[in-house]
Amino acid sequence: MSTVQDKRAADSGLYEDEGTLLVSVVIPCLNEAENIEACVAQALAALEANGIPGEVLVADNASEDGSPELAAAAGARVISEPRRGYGSAYLAGFDAARGRYIVMGDADLTYDFNEIPNFVEHLEAGADLVMGDRMDRIQPGAMPWLHRYVGNPILSGTLNFFFRTGVRDAHCGMRAVRRSVLPQLDLHATGMEFASEMVVRAAKEKLDIRQFPIDYHPRGGESKLSTWSDGWRHLRFLLVHSPTHLFIIPAAIMLALGTLIMLTVMANLEIFGRQWDVHTMIAGSLLAIVGSQTIGLGLCAHAYGTYYLGAKDAWFDRMRKRFRLEHGLMLGGVVTVLGLAVAAWVLIKWIDRGLGALSEVGPAVLGATLIVVGIQIFFSSFLLSIIGLRRSVRLARQPS
Repeated sequence: MSTVQDKRAADSGLYEDEGTLLVSVVIPCLNEAENIEACVAQALAALEANGIPGEVLVADNASEDGSPELAAAAGARVISEPRRGYGSAYLAGFDAARGRYIVMGDADLTYDFNEIPNFVEHLEAGADLVMGDRMDRIQPGAMPWLHRYVGNPILSGTLNFFFRTGVRDAHCGMRAVRRSVLPQLDLHATGMEFASEMVVRAAKEKLDIRQFPIDYHPRGGESKLSTWSDGWRHLRFLLVHSPTHLFIIPAAIMLALGTLIMLTVMANLEIFGRQWDVHTMIAGSLLAIVGSQTIGLGLCAHAYGTYYLGAKDAWFDRMRKRFRLEHGLMLGGVVTVLGLAVAAWVLIKWIDRGLGALSEVGPAVLGATLIVVGIQIFFSSFLLSIIGLRRSVRLARQPS
């Protein structure tokens, strides 16, 4: 939306008639006395210059240097959030915001609030979330080498690999969101991982995410970012919210590899010029058992995310529509019975040989493995069903 269009809309009373401001600029603040006045002034000037009805809201995170008083004196509406954390400050700011759109920006002068009209333009064109992209316009000295060439590319790349967001700079602190989609996003993160949560949730909800390049300037004052701990919080968040990559894929590889190893030993095949024996069989058994158990954990994680956290996963949705508790119980029962049959055969052979030395070590390991895997499948199916009781109760309470 152009400046002329902004002024025309403001003059016509379009936004006021809807009972809302157009934009709330939300700035989290923790001991930013050196910069907060300039940030607030720049944001207010950008709104006024472009005829955008709006407010500047500073979410103070228990500052001890007089930042809230300075922000209020500069013209901001200040709210207090005593619980420390980047996400905590933003969540409080979102609750207090009155604008149809929320523009987010840090209180350290790294972002140019004159970009506000560009974010509004994308939102007016239909976007739900608009991201700034700093990577090609980083000013000298603005971002440490480790963050620019290692941390941000790895974390943004991991996020895109897991969730297919298409966002190039997933941790840019200047972004904008349509306030009406906040209930869909259902944000909860209290730390720096809040930045990742917003993008991940928007992608899972299939919201319209857009991005455009912005400048990134050297910060004023001392940085609050901790390279390793905050980087780990981001990575941990991405892994926890992607059970498929954290559990299912590694577990499937372990199960397949373990099964292949056991079959190779049982078939007496030569690999690398030698035959493999009981110790290799035991290693394959361990891989198969751990793999099957981890698959069960991954499915339970998917179920918990779907039924209790509001997560959406197309693959899991298809699986839970196709398979029921009885399918899991039947599969677990069949695998267990096969294991018992193999164990019975080994026992019969042992008795037939006069209860001497147990020579059927390979089949014994195979039978034990099948029994353990079958029992895991059986009880994991019950656990999945228990987790899904929340959905069953909710559906039963819906009016017919």
